[in-house]
Amino acid sequence: MRYTPLEEKIANIVQPVIEDLGFAFHRIKISGEDSNSLVQIMAEDLATKNLIIDDAAKISRAISAVMDVEDPINGAYRLEVSSPGIDRMLIKEKDFEDYKGFEAKLEALTPNENGQKRFRGIINGIKDNNILVTTDTGDVEIPYTSLAQAKLILTDKLIKNTANF
Repeated sequence: MRYTPLEEKIANIVQPVIEDLGFAFHRIKISGEDSNSLVQIMAEDLATKNLIIDDAAKISRAISAVMDVEDPINGAYRLEVSSPGIDRMLIKEKDFEDYKGFEAKLEALTPNENGQKRFRGIINGIKDNNILVTTDTGDVEIPYTSLAQAKLILTDKLIKNTANF
């Protein structure tokens, strides 16, 4: 997942705040422009892979205070803090190990030798910086550095396993 320069700047500001509160930063997304900007921060409890409303509010208050001081966005914006959800985006290399055996949709920045950029299949982990995926047409390796985005697919298996986190 690639961040814009502004998203990268804000991620560097909020990640330590979130971690100091005992949570894990998952991702940031900024949409809209000017006074309609929405800054979405996703974080989670490491033990449960979830985020309850009270924790989201605690993170939001802490981030708001730091964002007011750092002032990285010109003008007004709305801040939203939430959980990445069950069918979450896979961002870090570790995510591809944590969610081994689950189905996902992946998109590469550059096509493979067959011209394919989009894949759907079972994640088999990561090896030598390549994401290993079994698709209907066989096994593929997607260079992590070429990953545009990856997202888990909501399946019964994923829902059932979420209770185990």
